[in-house]
Amino acid sequence: MASSSAVGKLSREEFRRQKDLEAARKAGTAPAALDEEGRPINPHIPQYISQAPWYLDTGAPSLNHQRRPDYDNSGNKLDNWYDRGAKAGPAAKKYRKGACENCGAITHKKQDCLERPRKKGARYTNKDIQADDVIQEVAAGYDAKRDRWNGYDVAEHKRVYDEYAAIEAARQKLREEEIDNQTTTDLAAVRKVAKAGKAETKTDADFGSSEDEDADEDKYADAADAVGQKLDAKTRITVRNLRIREDTAKYLINLDPESAYYDPKTRSMRDAPLKNVAPEDAKFAGDNFFRYSGEAPEVQDLQLFAWQAAARGNDVHLNANPTQGELLHYEFKQKKEELKDTTKTSILAKYGGAEYLDSAPKELRQGQTENYVEYSRTGQVIKGREKAKARSKYPEDVYVNNHTAVWGSWYDTSTGSWGYACCHSVLHLSYCAGEAGIEATQASSAQQLLASSSTVAESKRPETEETEHAKVLEKVEQNYSKKRIGEGDVKLDRDRLAQAVLEERKRKARGGKDDDDRSSKKQKSALESGSHDVTEEELEAYRMSRRMTEDPMANYVDTDL
Repeated sequence: MASSSAVGKLSREEFRRQKDLEAARKAGTAPAALDEEGRPINPHIPQYISQAPWYLDTGAPSLNHQRRPDYDNSGNKLDNWYDRGAKAGPAAKKYRKGACENCGAITHKKQDCLERPRKKGARYTNKDIQADDVIQEVAAGYDAKRDRWNGYDVAEHKRVYDEYAAIEAARQKLREEEIDNQTTTDLAAVRKVAKAGKAETKTDADFGSSEDEDADEDKYADAADAVGQKLDAKTRITVRNLRIREDTAKYLINLDPESAYYDPKTRSMRDAPLKNVAPEDAKFAGDNFFRYSGEAPEVQDLQLFAWQAAARGNDVHLNANPTQGELLHYEFKQKKEELKDTTKTSILAKYGGAEYLDSAPKELRQGQTENYVEYSRTGQVIKGREKAKARSKYPEDVYVNNHTAVWGSWYDTSTGSWGYACCHSVLHLSYCAGEAGIEATQASSAQQLLASSSTVAESKRPETEETEHAKVLEKVEQNYSKKRIGEGDVKLDRDRLAQAVLEERKRKARGGKDDDDRSSKKQKSALESGSHDVTEEELEAYRMSRRMTEDPMANYVDTDL
């Protein structure tokens, strides 16, 4: 269809006929318009696509402005490059005028020569003249000119890699031979040879090793965050992070579309991508392999036990009371083992056959192994590798401040606090005093003080001083017992309480300012000296007067509103 810019302004009749023609073409009653090459134009294409811009408009209906132009791009290929080291035929016999003064080739000058500078050039010796270089005209396009890897030879890097690998293998073999040739069994000599090999690797300037880099990585490995997690120190929230970029993605391990399913939303692949590889040997054995490893099965068993116990009417909930669930599960397993042993014993007692259950130990039945270890007379390993001992990731057998037990190994039932079992000290990071600390702790306890005070009182008092002895015991009980003020069986004398209430009211009426009263002066001096003992009746009268006092905020009116 012709564009309006080329045809010009249409009249109303021409515009109506054009609209009718477009409707007929869309309905299929009129043939489609043809472009310059005779190809039909789809009438359902929108006008903003079929209409050519003003700088490409030819006046005829066409869609060439939407098509990619056809042109020869043979000279713009990225693989077109110069033939490195190509020589043009045999070399000349004599030096030619205008040729390179160093090698004799006529295709370049002396300052551009890549040959080794000779003491006397080919211009003067007329010997060993090199062949001329091939001058090539490579038509490089826009992309080829800006490609930094254009003309790169991959085989060159392979040669460098093979050279490094060969030197490293030779160095390793030489180091092994030096260790094997050691006739002594001294471990220090073997370490010296290994350290010398490391020093040689570090001082090699041409072919360096990555052992120093590995040492740096081990140095900072402890301070690194956990894989797949990022801990924000401000918010203390663990945020799930993306995978490490050096690790192969799960969906790239097996490209077969019929292999394990990969969920891109959660980035999880539950099944193993490689079925014919053992889970222990595979790089990735599926999320289910990690899900059911470690302590995960024990937690699932505990959760199943809690569900089954709750279904039978027991009040067991793993999240609400995990300690109760752990104890009940442990008790259940013990009873289950006892029942199993009882059943096994009863069956063997009834039918016999206990002699067939005894077999040789597993160490004797499967004692053969391919691991060879040779020891010296002093117990040092000469050949082979000794089996590694399992160690915990937490520090073991580390005691501070002369302690022989860890913090929390002793519990004081009298004070309800934890401490050290070696010295019974309840202060964390305190210095250990040993048996002397245990004796001092026992001597300073409340029970020991009560016992010692009663012993001293019984040894000093005569038999007629029962009242003083009772007062001493009462004071000790008041100071060292856990009973709070106001607790216990307190009996008040009603007459003394009424007298105390009356005196409290009189003191309130006087306002506490009657300094001329001798009794008040004596009472004040007694209170200041601390010799006056406040009775329970006086304390109760004081409490009652405090409760009868009016609220000071009862008649308060806020005038700022």
